[in-house]
Amino acid sequence: MGTAHRTVRIPASGAVLAGDLHLPEDPQGVVLFAHGSGSSRHSPRNQQVAAGLRAAGLGTLLMDLLTEEEERVDAATRHLRFDIPLLAGRLTDVVDWLDGADGAPGLPVATFGASTGAAAALITAADRPDRVRAVISRGGRPDLAGDALERVRAPTLLIVGGADPHVLELNRQAAERLTAEHDLAVVPGAGHLFEEPGALEQVIGLSVDWLTRWSSTPREPG
Repeated sequence: MGTAHRTVRIPASGAVLAGDLHLPEDPQGVVLFAHGSGSSRHSPRNQQVAAGLRAAGLGTLLMDLLTEEEERVDAATRHLRFDIPLLAGRLTDVVDWLDGADGAPGLPVATFGASTGAAAALITAADRPDRVRAVISRGGRPDLAGDALERVRAPTLLIVGGADPHVLELNRQAAERLTAEHDLAVVPGAGHLFEEPGALEQVIGLSVDWLTRWSSTPREPG
């Protein structure tokens, strides 16, 4: 299956963000990645997961929610990576961009967040309920989405490593606040970064199962 790739530049909340859009032939939908603190769209983990989703017929958009200059500032201050309203606002702008002629208009969208990016993914889902059809969090901080958790309508999968007890507890607490369809999947023996052999492969398998079900299920009205 051939895949079309292009680098895109997306205006979002006063910035121009760089991203990599991959669309296989006849994609089932597009998965929009929101990476976490200290990561980037070029990270091997994000790339590996995205490649696995594309192999299953899904398009992917990997992008950086901070500009290069902001990344340099954040490397020293570490505050922008926790500016959840900023990250969520930009991610929502990207969802709107995907609807335009330069994006992938008409295709269903899912958001996939890691670390603090998971909170942004959930807030965007809450703010764009008619566009975001599913959410996945990998080692994420869904608790940082705050009151948006109760507003999320999209089916949400929380994936956490079994050897990441603090984040696992935060995910359990967040899951209790979700009113949409959701599941908490624990990858045995995996740490926060899922660096253990086979851990990311399990993440990909869980994600493909969740997103395949999402992309083939009609949106319920309301």
